[in-house]
Amino acid sequence: MNNHSVTIKDIAKILGISKSTVSRALSEHSDVHAETREKVLALARKLQYQPNAIALNLKQQRTNTIGVIIPETENPFFARAVSGIQRAANQAGYNVMVCQSSESCRTEESNLKSLIATRVDGLLISISRETDKSDHFDAIFQKKIPVVFFDRICKTLDTAQVTTNNYEIAFEATQYLIRQGCRRIATITGPRHLYTSFNRFQGYMDALTKNNLEFNPDYLLLSDFSKDNIEAYTRHLIDLKEPPDAIFAKNDLIAIEMMHIIKKRGLSIPRDIAVLGFNNEPISRFVEPALSTVDHPAHDIGAASAELLLSQIKGENHHPVKKTIKSSLLIRESTERLVAIGN
Repeated sequence: MNNHSVTIKDIAKILGISKSTVSRALSEHSDVHAETREKVLALARKLQYQPNAIALNLKQQRTNTIGVIIPETENPFFARAVSGIQRAANQAGYNVMVCQSSESCRTEESNLKSLIATRVDGLLISISRETDKSDHFDAIFQKKIPVVFFDRICKTLDTAQVTTNNYEIAFEATQYLIRQGCRRIATITGPRHLYTSFNRFQGYMDALTKNNLEFNPDYLLLSDFSKDNIEAYTRHLIDLKEPPDAIFAKNDLIAIEMMHIIKKRGLSIPRDIAVLGFNNEPISRFVEPALSTVDHPAHDIGAASAELLLSQIKGENHHPVKKTIKSSLLIRESTERLVAIGN
């Protein structure tokens, strides 16, 4: 007999007892006679019987799997977030099924349908750049599937969520640049309908207002998270009649590419233009000059999201919990203008 195909029915037939008796014996129920239970367990070991995990999970109405939808896997932030999710889930005995929307709302909807059809026990979602509606999430609530939105949340839904202090850190970063003597601060931000982008922009704007600095629309560049033409962005800023004296980029990779183009034009960083990134990528420490950035704790955000979801699955949280994981400002040479100009 093929070991991998041994079933409760096979064991019952060999021993001449009912399937229900075999099932109870394998579960070591006390209502099965000790001698019968030992015969069943001995035969199961001999035949290397393995319970059907899928059937068992369906019977228990769970799959021990959580579904994750992220905008893209190439983005280092989401890769680290998934790592945090995976670690927390595995420690709790759960598997993780990851889908990427490729920044497409339509693909996000398809991902959602697939994960629901797979009967995942819960969902972790970070929305795509195109997602400016929430009706495709209705199925989650209709089926009462636990869900946590993380980083890029859907602000119109009252759900559990894990975010970072985007407004506060953008305000702090802009304030810091102003203290370094910068008065013409450019920023690159994502689509305004995304809660993360909106809050960062508001933090930037409020810091300007607090310091009586006028907002110049020439210094605002909108990015859709696609493969932007960073060289064109940078040249646009440098060639302005009044070019910026600081750039606050939406991530480190953009900031580093802009630094390369700025230096090729013969300008000094940070003396002529200070550059500040976001995400604290490992490479940011090794460029010249080392890049100041915002440490955006992706791994912690992912782990906290998974832990919050698992508590929902266990029935521990009956109200949407909103958690904030704080980012922090890391100062390096690319923004130290006062040092560069000798003040």
